[in-house]
Amino acid sequence: MCICVNCHYVDRCTTYHAVEHQHQQPHLTEFPDFEATEPTINVNIRQGDADDIIEMEWDVVGCLSFVEEMGKWAKLRPGELVPT
Repeated sequence: MCICVNCHYVDRCTTYHAVEHQHQQPHLTEFPDFEATEPTINVNIRQGDADDIIEMEWDVVGCLSFVEEMGKWAKLRPGELVPT
């Protein structure tokens, strides 16, 4: 799971903005102004249901800028399912 959902900077972070783009999800902000320090991103690649579809899952699993704020993403998008 992406640690960003519980990070204080999730709505300002250029790294999370890029992850949103990769997942074709709406952005929390259109103009992020925070550069994360040394983010580590895991990219899992798997074959989809159809043989010709490749699915990619991007998750930030480490970041020197991470400041825990439990539920930050959920506060910004109340009622929506938290990305996993």
